[in-house]
Amino acid sequence: MPEIELTAGTVSYQDTGGPGPVVVLLHGLVHDATVWRAVIADLRSDHRVLAPTLPYGSHRTPMRPEVPLTPDSVAELIAEFLDRLDLTDVTLVESDCGRAQSVAARHPERLARLVLISCEAFDNYPPGVPGKLIGVACRVPGGIAFLARTLALKPLRRLPVGVGALTKRPVPDEIVDGWLHPLLTDPAIRADFRRYTLGVRKSELLEAADGLRKFDKPALVVWATEDRMMPRAHGRRLAELLPQGRLVEIDDSRTLIAEDQPEQLTLTLREFIADTT
Repeated sequence: MPEIELTAGTVSYQDTGGPGPVVVLLHGLVHDATVWRAVIADLRSDHRVLAPTLPYGSHRTPMRPEVPLTPDSVAELIAEFLDRLDLTDVTLVESDCGRAQSVAARHPERLARLVLISCEAFDNYPPGVPGKLIGVACRVPGGIAFLARTLALKPLRRLPVGVGALTKRPVPDEIVDGWLHPLLTDPAIRADFRRYTLGVRKSELLEAADGLRKFDKPALVVWATEDRMMPRAHGRRLAELLPQGRLVEIDDSRTLIAEDQPEQLTLTLREFIADTT
C-alpha cells in the first residue's frame, strides 16, 4: 500500500485510482482498511476509492510520540489526509467510529457528501460494554496486551465483548489476525492505542452533532437494525439533524455492516452517490 507522511506520522492507505467519484472509507477501532475489502472490490470499477489505515491499534507504523494522539487529533489527521492528497468532492464514509462527524463539522470544504454507518454518536461514547472495557484496559498496566491476547483466542472471538459484539457472522480468522497483530507484537502500537483511548473527550461528539446542523450537503445515515453497540434511535437522530440527511436501515446486521451485509451496503452507497451527483 502507498504511504503518506502526515503531521502525526506515517499513514498507509489503499487507493484504487481511476477517474470516478472519490470515496474515502474510514474504519473503526482495532480494525484496518481490510474491513472494507468487499465494498472496495465492488466500487472500484467506477469510483476512486481510498481507505486509510488510521492509528486505532491495527496500524503497522507507530505515530510520532511527541505529537498528540487523541480522537480530536485523528479528526485533524483525516482532514490533513484529504488536503495532502488534494481530494475534492469527496464522499466521506465512516463505520463504527465517529471522527467523520467532527471532520464534516470542522472541515466541510473538501466534502461533497457524508455517510455515517452505525457509529458512535451523541453520548454513546465510548460505545457499549466493549468500549468501556477498552477504557479500563488502557488504565491497567499490561491491560492492552492482555485484552489483545484474549481477543486473539479463536474460541473467544464470538464473545459479545469482542468481534461478536460487532458482527452476526464470523469475520475470517486471517482478517482478525491482521487486526490484532500490531497490538500483540509492538509496544509502540500499544502505546499509541493507549494515548488515543485516554484522549477521549466525552463532549466531542455532542459538539460534532451541533456542527452537523450546518452541514448542508447530501448526507446518508446507514444503520443496522440489530446493532448491539449503537442505539437504533441515534441513526434517526443523526438523519434528522443533518439538513439534507436521509436514513437507510439494513436488516440482518450488527455494527459492521461492511462485514455482515457488504452487497446491500455497497448498493446503498452506489445509489446515494449517483442520486446526489
